[in-house]
This record gives sequence, structure tokens and C-alpha cells, in this order.
Amino acid sequence: MASMTRTRSGTIPSMETSGHQFRDNTLIVVFGASGDLAKKKTYPALFGLYRNGYLPKDVHIVGYARTKMDQEEYHKRTTSYIKNPNDDPEVAAQIEEFKKLSSYISGNYDDSPSFQNLARHMEAIEKSYQGRGVNRLFYLALPPSVFVPVSKYVKECCYATNGTNRIIVEKPFGKDLQSCRDLLSSLKQSWKEDETYRIDHYLGKEMVKNLLVLRFANVAMGAAWDKHSISNVQISFKEPFGTEGRGGYFDEFGIIRDILQNHLLQVLSILTMERPVSFASEDIRDEKQYLSCSHASFRSSQVKVLRAIPPIKREDVLLGQYVGANGKPGYLDDDTVPKDSVCPTFAATTLWINNERWEGVPFILKAGKALNEAKVEIRMQFKDVTQGIFKDISRNELVIRIQPSEAVYLKLNTKTPGYAFRAIPTEMDLTYKRRFTDTKIPEAYEALILDAIKGDHSNFVRDDELDVAWKIFTPILHWIDGKEGPRPKPSPYPYGSRGPKELDSFIEKLGYKRAAEEYSWPTTNVSNL
Repeated sequence: MASMTRTRSGTIPSMETSGHQFRDNTLIVVFGASGDLAKKKTYPALFGLYRNGYLPKDVHIVGYARTKMDQEEYHKRTTSYIKNPNDDPEVAAQIEEFKKLSSYISGNYDDSPSFQNLARHMEAIEKSYQGRGVNRLFYLALPPSVFVPVSKYVKECCYATNGTNRIIVEKPFGKDLQSCRDLLSSLKQSWKEDETYRIDHYLGKEMVKNLLVLRFANVAMGAAWDKHSISNVQISFKEPFGTEGRGGYFDEFGIIRDILQNHLLQVLSILTMERPVSFASEDIRDEKQYLSCSHASFRSSQVKVLRAIPPIKREDVLLGQYVGANGKPGYLDDDTVPKDSVCPTFAATTLWINNERWEGVPFILKAGKALNEAKVEIRMQFKDVTQGIFKDISRNELVIRIQPSEAVYLKLNTKTPGYAFRAIPTEMDLTYKRRFTDTKIPEAYEALILDAIKGDHSNFVRDDELDVAWKIFTPILHWIDGKEGPRPKPSPYPYGSRGPKELDSFIEKLGYKRAAEEYSWPTTNVSNL
């Protein structure tokens, strides 16, 4: 009985699945099966779900791409990034079983006969299914240039009339507000909103999903979650490598489209939204919405918390581009990058939320390549304590590290151990790999594909959310693209540094105060104080 109590405690009854869950008679079609995204993310995620028993019974996976290759080459590619570091024979056997669940067919992305051929292949597989109804999940691991024709031909040629169909679409969803609207409009001609799953893999990361529980299951957290207690918030994304020969692709989009406008803005919306009615998927997404009419009309509404954010001003932007240092090449040294490119590889932007909870609190979104470390984190810095009995005391900070080494820690002040009566900064630390030693945190793509199989839209991006998000960023993107006069020149920063030299002053003018010199995480040597 005790173990049952432990299992049931802390449940969230309102987290029911909002749609039909695929349990059997299911086909998963991966478009772009020969590409990097499918090889590195999609197939390893599908294998992870298979290995843990989360794929539907008798599922079959069909890979589709333009590349001509036989089944052996297909299986070699799709399992090349599945990890088995210790050569575990059980895992090796499961990889071989996984291969048997999958087949490949090649074809074009822009003609009906190719998709008719795919449909015949699918129907041949489905003949072995028991019962009438079938489920089809189409995953577009493709560049956005072919989203529209593929979604159109899938609907015309491969749509199951005797079952449930779902389509997963990868970012980027356009390049600005108008291109996003054009793309959404084209997709809607073939697919209904409840059939469409727009994937942003950051919404599948453990610590991003944990934000809802941290905020709304802890009174101690919620009480201080507003402008009265919080001075400033930073959401940071740091990569220690550059474009590494892929600069041509990156140069088309830049760091703001690649990271800030989607990943970091999604994190911000969950961090700042109001408490949902429940944790059911539409209630979570509704609370990110502005409901102008009734609950039934939420799909035509705009994102509630993002709606309160005005377009970013130029003076609230810092741009950078990395240059060669420490034996590493600069961005312009990449042969695939135009030699006169002013594309930013680093950006810091300040967003302001004009609502009662957050008015006056700066939200600083930072992202960059070729920086000094790999890290994604949220840093909420609280206001100063009332002065009088304390002098120059460090501020409290709540830090949520999304990756690597997931953690939550609260920086606070405590008395120095011993005879001295001084306050020093320390932390209350929840590092996942130490606290949850027997738990494997699933990859983001595993979690999101499973959500799509369950019919749960909670962690997918809704159409009206995209529209409002692009409104915030489109003006500065047009400025950076040179559509409104000369393009701004980004500040140079050395490969392996923290970013442009102007970064510290940019953040400090917004009220951020660095921790005391003697603070170090995770241990403090008090003998040096």
C-alpha cells in the first residue's frame, strides 16, 4: 500500500490527453528520411520510444526522400546515430528489431505520381492490420521550401479516409510575419488545426516542461513571481562552436530567427503566463492566448502574454559576429558565407511585457555561437533587500538550467560558518543527475513525438501564437535584413569569448547586478573569506 501511495502522490488529474491516442494500426511516415535531422534526431527518438515500449502496437515506419538507396543503406543511415556506447547486446538486438519495423521508398516532393506510389506502399503494409481503422502520422523533417507541396500531396494521395491523420511540421515557420502567414494559410488549405503539430523541440525539453510545475505547484515560488520581487530576467543560449561549414544556411536566417524568435520566446511565454485552468493541453495553450470571445473561439485569438509585448526597438538590441581567435576561424572565414556578410551570430534583445504582473521588468533574450561554453538557462534576479542592517549584500537569483546537466538552484545569502557574523552568497541546489540518479531524462524529440501519438497539443506551437511572435520580431529583422535602410554592422567578438565587449554594459543598464566576487558555484571555500 505504501508504494501505491508514493506512485499516486503528486498526480495532475487535469493532464488528460486531448485527442485520440494511437494504440495500434499505426503508420509513421518520415519525409526527409535521408537528411541530417531525420538521421540525428527523428530516428533516434523513434528508437527511444520503441525501446521503452511507447510506440503503438505493430507500428511500421516508412522513410521517404528523393535519395535513391536500398533498404540496407537506409537502415544503416537511420541507425547510425542511435547510441550504444557499451555495445550492450540487448540494445544491439533491439536495434535489429527496430530495423524490421521500417522500410524505405524514394520519390519527389512535388508531383502526384510519387505520392501515389507512397500510398500504395502504405496500403500494402496496412493489409496486415486487424480491424478497419488506421492511423497515419506524417513527419516533415524537411526544409520549409517544400512544406506546402508535400502537405498538399499527402492530403490528396496519402490521407486515410478510414482513420486518424496527423502531420508534424518542423521550424522555421517563415522568415517574418507575412511569410509565416502565407505558409500557415497554405498548410491550412490541406490540414485542419487539430491535425497539425508544429514542433519546436525546446518545448519538449525536461526543464521547460518542468516550468509549469515549478511555478504552479509551489506557493513559495508563485508568491514572488512578479514585478514586485523580480528585478530582471535573462534567458540565455550559448554554443561553443561556430557555423562549421554550414554558414551558407545560417546566413539566410541568422541567430534571431534560429534561436530567439522561437526557442527562447517559447520559454519566455511559459515563464510569464498566468496560471491555466488546468493542465489539459488546450487550457495550457489558452492561457498563452488572449480570449476575446468565448472558449470556443480561442483558435482565432492571439497569444495572451505575447500580445502584451510591443515590437522590439532598435535601441534594445545588441548584435555581434564572431571573429577568429585561439586558432579557430571567424564567421567570415567560412567558405560558405558571403565575404561581406553582416549576419549576426550573437544577439541580445530586451523585451517588455506591458501587463499588471510584469510591467517594468526587462526580459533579456541572449543567444550566440562560438561562445565560451555550451549552456541554456533562465536567470531570474530578484530585487535588493531593504538596506539598513545589510550593506552590499548579493541579490537572490533563481537559476533554471535547461541544458546541459539540468538543474534548479536558488542563490541566497547565509551567515558565514564560524565566529564571524557576515553574510555570504550560497545556493539551494537541485541538480537532476545527483538527485534523480536512477532516472533517464528523455530527449526532447522523444517526448514530442510521443505527445503527437497521444494527440496532446500542449507542447506544440499554435497558429495564432506564431502570428503574434512574428509581430514582436519582424521590425528588427527587417532592419537587420536592410529592408529599412542600411544594415546594422554587428560588433566583433573573439571565438570562445562571452560575446561582444558591450554585453556587460547592455545588461547592467537594465538593472542586472553581478554576484559578489567571492561567490563560486557549487562550492564556497570559506577559509578564503
